[in-house]
Amino acid sequence: MRVPLSWLREYVDLPAGETGRDVAAKLVDAGLEVETVEQLGGGLEGPLVVGQVLTIEELEGFRKPIRFCTVDVGQANGTGEPQEIVCGARNFSVGDKVVVVLPGAVLPGDFAIASRKTYGRTSHGMICSGDELGMGDDGTHGIIVLPPEYEVGTDAIELLQLVDEVLDIDITPDRGYCMSMRGVAREAATAYGLPLRDPALLDVPAPNSYGYPVEVDDPAGCDRFTARTVTGLDPEARSPIWLTRRLQKAGMRPISLAVDITNYVMLELGQPLHAYDRSRIDGAIGVRRAEQGEKFTTLDGVKRTLDAEDLVITDNSGPIGLAGVMGGADTEIADSVTDPETGAVTGTTDVVIEAAHFDSVSISRTARRLKLSSEASKRFERGVDPLAAAAAAQRTVDLLVLLAGGTAEAGVTEFLAPGAPRTIAMSADHPDRVAGMDYGRETVVRRLQEIGCDVYGQDELVITVPSWRPDLAEPNDLAEEVIRLEGYGNLPSTLPQVPSGRGLTARQLLHRRVGRALAGAGYVEALSYPFIGEGVFDQLQLPAHDATRQVVKLVNPISDEEPALRTTLLPGLLGALRRNDSRGSHDLALFETGSVFRAAAQPGVAVRLPVDRRPTDEEIATLNAALPAQPRYAAVVLAGAREQAGWWGKGRPADWADAVQAARSLAVEAGAELVVRQGQYGPWHPGRCAELVVTLDGVETVIGHAGELHPRVVKAMGLPARTSAMELDLDRLAAAGGEALQAPRISSFPVATQDVALIVDASVPAASVEAALRKGAGELLESLRLFDVFTGEQVGEGKKSLAYALRFRAADRTLTAEESTAARDAAVALAGERTGAVLRGA
Repeated sequence: MRVPLSWLREYVDLPAGETGRDVAAKLVDAGLEVETVEQLGGGLEGPLVVGQVLTIEELEGFRKPIRFCTVDVGQANGTGEPQEIVCGARNFSVGDKVVVVLPGAVLPGDFAIASRKTYGRTSHGMICSGDELGMGDDGTHGIIVLPPEYEVGTDAIELLQLVDEVLDIDITPDRGYCMSMRGVAREAATAYGLPLRDPALLDVPAPNSYGYPVEVDDPAGCDRFTARTVTGLDPEARSPIWLTRRLQKAGMRPISLAVDITNYVMLELGQPLHAYDRSRIDGAIGVRRAEQGEKFTTLDGVKRTLDAEDLVITDNSGPIGLAGVMGGADTEIADSVTDPETGAVTGTTDVVIEAAHFDSVSISRTARRLKLSSEASKRFERGVDPLAAAAAAQRTVDLLVLLAGGTAEAGVTEFLAPGAPRTIAMSADHPDRVAGMDYGRETVVRRLQEIGCDVYGQDELVITVPSWRPDLAEPNDLAEEVIRLEGYGNLPSTLPQVPSGRGLTARQLLHRRVGRALAGAGYVEALSYPFIGEGVFDQLQLPAHDATRQVVKLVNPISDEEPALRTTLLPGLLGALRRNDSRGSHDLALFETGSVFRAAAQPGVAVRLPVDRRPTDEEIATLNAALPAQPRYAAVVLAGAREQAGWWGKGRPADWADAVQAARSLAVEAGAELVVRQGQYGPWHPGRCAELVVTLDGVETVIGHAGELHPRVVKAMGLPARTSAMELDLDRLAAAGGEALQAPRISSFPVATQDVALIVDASVPAASVEAALRKGAGELLESLRLFDVFTGEQVGEGKKSLAYALRFRAADRTLTAEESTAARDAAVALAGERTGAVLRGA
């Protein structure tokens, strides 16, 4: 919401010396988020005056049309003589009043104006457009043509209100009433302790039976509908400068007088309105739900297919408006058209004004489904004051009569569904208990009254909530109002008392160790959003029955394209890798640890926890039981070079083995024994996929996978070639480990090294051979390392040679050659029995 300071001063008598930044600071203290304070007209210096075009000479011989003009600027140039100006615009004629900047002036952007020779003539100044003066788009993209009543030589800086300050406020969903000058003025008045001149306090005629007929079939979707009629509008009437300038400062483009007035009143009072061309309405206006598949063309010219949940405005011909979102093309206000033969001007002369209150949830769903966000829908989604509809309609009628020469018909239509003011019971000390400080009853009552509440009672208060605050629904909401108005900065800063002897949990400690281990291995942590779209599972080639596809969907997602909570970390990590690769960083190693969300078979209902006391263990347990399971996962992705080339060597690319090694590093941190064996799952290449297995309660359990991604996954997700990844369940890995890490025992006796080269079928995984060697070598084996893989004629077709280095050591003695050889032979024998391995050269 853009709030011009000059407009705000109409409703609150702010101190004369207050700048936009001063007002912003006050509003921030009151809880509003003021993003910026824009200085309009900064650096602007005159003379900038109203001029009248006397002559226009078309200059020939140039690539674009150029005109040499003489303009009467009165005595502003010191001589009274016509000012000679070269101009390329063509949207003005002889006799038009325009805005002229004279030599010596400075325009926004430090653009100094001086006499200069151009296109063979000398131009003494410039005829200005709105963009050149920093006014914004007026729809013409050309020279400003003023109404004829302004005198030549008038100061245009004051006339066009070019110098001002505009506060750009980010309105949070619970502050919908501040999407209006009325709402922001109320906050400013409260912040300064000044009275508010409420623009909604108007004399509104009572409803009667001879207003324009309205039939509301869905009172739940539309609980209030006001209709007023104005006839005899002048189709040639244009929006005055003060109106267009306020719209421009507020970020809206002037369109036509009737539309500008409805937009102006919406900005002023926060009530969206719509004006229908009365001559285009067929019969009574109705409000109903759309029929499934019903077609309707909106003001933007798009034909839309409606849903049965959409609320529509109708006449006898069908839908004429999408309630609370956008009007229809068939009943829009017609632009004025001049007949070239007779000179007669035709256009909309009679209008019906709609000021209604619609259900916020219904409007939000329609706007999101159709991807049609409008100024009206933004306000209805956040909550509009239902009692402002009649005042907004009256304000619109008054302006149409004043500015367009119309006549207000006496008929007033107002549909009103039964309802009652909302009341909340609250103890007077509830804000004290929430804030942890003593405000006292008088302060609580005074602050609630300042926001428009009626307060009754002594120790137990009964509060009637104002109609413009739909966000106030329970005592905690009222407590928040008291706290913010008293100032968040005044809350006591105290740290909670923590019992001694407590620190990070084992889960938290493992999380930190894992992060340090991966960072030490050259990985960079990348945190991604926990939201995904279900289409990513197809890109990952997960089977239809895979449990990973069972997602928890959000009722109100941030993005319709990602409405579900993640069940895997890979989409976010791979997205980060793709973005970085596209921006020139090709050697990447990223990791993330975080929760994934598993849908429960029977979703629970969460309870609302209190804020004025610690929840009981039973309340916390009930809440946790209603939540989806949230195991913590760890994942890495790699692409490009793992080791850079240089004088020290050629370097090497990242591959599947690096992903497997990352899993092994995590197992070391968790103190768990990780078994790596060949596997096949979803996004991984079937021949380069490792299955990560631990033993839990005596049962081997797969906790993740590692390896190179399948080429089809790489192509579908736009990843670099040969991208590798690893993902595992960190909680299960921790469960498979010991309660505390055991430091290794270091023997003082020498090591005995034995190398073996085994020939196996090419299809036999190296991990299987390694597992057999470890088992066969027995307790004397200290470490086992694969240091060479060889294929070729020497080992035979379809075969490969795996060379291992075995290190043997005893804790209590020096091993003899016979002992280490026996252990090696036992390892080779078991490998031959399990995998068919044959000792190379035997």
